[in-house]
Amino acid sequence: MNQLFPAIKPFHTEMFEVTDGHTLYVEQSGTPEGIPVLFLHGGPGAGIGEDYRRFFDPDKYWVIGFDQRGCGKSQPFGELEYNNSQALVDDALAIQTHLKINKWLLFGGSWGSTLALLIAIRQPESVIGLILRGIFLAREQDYDWYLQPDGGAAQLFPEYYQDFLAPVRTMLEEYSIVDAYSQIFTHGNEVKKMAAIKAWSLWETRISRLHYQVDEDKLVPNVHAAISLALLECHYIKYKCFITENAILQQIDKIKHLPGTIIHGRYDSVCKIEAAYSLSQVWDNSQLQIIPEAGHSAWEPATANALCYATQAMVKFFKEQE
Repeated sequence: MNQLFPAIKPFHTEMFEVTDGHTLYVEQSGTPEGIPVLFLHGGPGAGIGEDYRRFFDPDKYWVIGFDQRGCGKSQPFGELEYNNSQALVDDALAIQTHLKINKWLLFGGSWGSTLALLIAIRQPESVIGLILRGIFLAREQDYDWYLQPDGGAAQLFPEYYQDFLAPVRTMLEEYSIVDAYSQIFTHGNEVKKMAAIKAWSLWETRISRLHYQVDEDKLVPNVHAAISLALLECHYIKYKCFITENAILQQIDKIKHLPGTIIHGRYDSVCKIEAAYSLSQVWDNSQLQIIPEAGHSAWEPATANALCYATQAMVKFFKEQE
């Protein structure tokens, strides 16, 4: 049974200027009297879309969403300069100050889980809890799982992986996979660039769901989103998400007191389930929920239901703490 809340529209939208020439699209929905929650989209580069608002009871939550640097409605679109993890954390904290929010809940999936953890680690005193899905810890093993020929994703989807390699295959004697894609994205002609963007985006889309849509013409329908997803994911992976190896787990003590819900699909092929388990083992106040018969996508029914249940459970928890 689908437990998503009804679709709602934002009550306020704005273009919010941050640093280094970037301007972010920020929207608010729900009720300003509710629990403030920051929604952090994945990718990097996926943008917020619209349906994310349906994870939250609009009568109980003040929902803040924003397109991270270089994607969605934020400007300049596709910009890689001054686009790094530290800048994104700064942006989130600037939005919090701008909206005069003392403390808020962080909600993020995939790359959004990484960013939520980095924000909480940077400024734990401004966070009341976290709801995370599809954990990505930005370790070498996480990149390898997703991109390397001996990684879990390639082993599970060998024919799709060959399609992913197709645009860069002739370059692999000289470059790594990520560096080859980066070369095409930054120096290739438009035909090669668009073919590479489609291949990168299609790889992730194909392996994101346990039961995927067969009509592949509809798998990457949004060219705008596909461009930013491919460019920014490649950029962040090339630079190891701008954090040191195992940085998140090594700093988890800073947020161990915060309540956290960790939701991960048993058959997630994009982000390995070991990451969720390892995070739960060092985070004393977290609860891990492994969703059977689910992959990476937040929109698989059991995962979407778990996320909605988690937001409702947080409302109850915070009321009990009052």
